[in-house]
Amino acid sequence: MAIGILGGTGPAGSALAVRLASVGQDVVIGSRSTERAEEVRAELIARWPGRQLALRGGGNDEAADCELVVVATPWDAAASTAASVGPRLEGKVVVSMANAIAKVGDELQPLVPPRGSVAAGVQAAVPAALVAAALHHVPARELGDIDHPVECDVLVCADQPAALKAASDLVAAVPGLTPVDAGSLSSAAAVEAFTAVLLQVNRRYRTRTALRLVGLPRG
Repeated sequence: MAIGILGGTGPAGSALAVRLASVGQDVVIGSRSTERAEEVRAELIARWPGRQLALRGGGNDEAADCELVVVATPWDAAASTAASVGPRLEGKVVVSMANAIAKVGDELQPLVPPRGSVAAGVQAAVPAALVAAALHHVPARELGDIDHPVECDVLVCADQPAALKAASDLVAAVPGLTPVDAGSLSSAAAVEAFTAVLLQVNRRYRTRTALRLVGLPRG
C-alpha cells in the first residue's frame, strides 16, 4: 500500500516517512513545493546509504493520490492543506498527527483549535474522508532514527471502524509501536492536548519520554 504524507518535509513528516520506508512501505513525501519534497527525499536517502528506502518526493496532490494519507503539517495548516486536495481524499483514510501547542512563558501549553481538535478540523475540511487521529506522542527524533527501535503505545481515535483499522495497521507496521483504540474522534482533543504534558516532562528531565500504558494485553 502506498502511503502519502502531506507536509512530509517537516520533522514529524520526514521522520515518519523514513521509518515507514525502513520497514518496507512505499511512501510519498508530499509538500507544497515538489522541489522541496525531492530535496528531503535525497537528504534521507543520503543519510541512510545502503538502505532500500522506497521514498518518493512530490507535491501534496501526489501524496493525496496514495491509498492512505497522513497529515503531518503544522497544526494550523492541517485543515487547509487537507481541503486543498479534498477531492483526492474522498473515501480514503486520512490520519491526523498534529498537535496544537504554543509556548507561553517557560511552558508549553495546549491550544484549543476551532473544532476542539486538529483531527476534528481535518474531518470538517474533508467530510468525505475517513479521519483518524494517531501518532501524536511518538518523539520525532526517535521515530526518524531508523538505526534504533522506537517503542511507544499509540492512541488511535476514529469514528469509522475502517479508519480505526487502517490507522492501527499503519502503526503496527512499525516494530515497537502498539496501536491502542482510544475511542471516537472526539477523544482526539484530549489526546492532542496531552502532548504538551509529555513535552514539559521532557524539558524538565532533559529526556524524550514516550507513552506506555500498563495493564493492556500484549502479544
